[in-house]
Amino acid sequence: MEGISNSDIVTVVTDATHAVFSTMLNLEIQAGAAREEPAETSSFDGVVALVGVAGSWTGSGRISCSARFACTLAGALLMTPCEAVNEDVLDAVAEVANMIVGNVKTYFEERVGPLGLSIPTVVFGRNYQTRFSGVQTWVVVPFACNGEPMEVRFCLIPTPQVAVSARRPIALA
Repeated sequence: MEGISNSDIVTVVTDATHAVFSTMLNLEIQAGAAREEPAETSSFDGVVALVGVAGSWTGSGRISCSARFACTLAGALLMTPCEAVNEDVLDAVAEVANMIVGNVKTYFEERVGPLGLSIPTVVFGRNYQTRFSGVQTWVVVPFACNGEPMEVRFCLIPTPQVAVSARRPIALA
């Protein structure tokens, strides 16, 4: 089975994000210079949507943006203006993350076999941190749309194989 490199992740994340923004949101987005970063420990203000990936490879995709840009995304997706972060805005950001990570997953399944996605999780607030157990390095692709920054982070690593020992069935009385 073929592996997945960080440069593969950059290319696929960039293509998936452009596809979602052009077809689903009708917005132009420009990718910046991608980079690798250690697992985040700094705090954040804004909206973060996370989607887990599992199968023969395991990881997570995450989009993050300001509250103002979250309202822009929701307005484009729902085709109605959104003035403040509310349940509809958070649902829309979750759906955008799901579409981007879902497109990335679909592409990589051709290389590594079936992969599953978690239900998106969305966090909104000020001065908070997100952390993922086992994630050492993120591939980070920054984007800009109408002067507003958005970031897509992705981590995908081979799933460790756990040896399963044969056990004798237990008889219940």
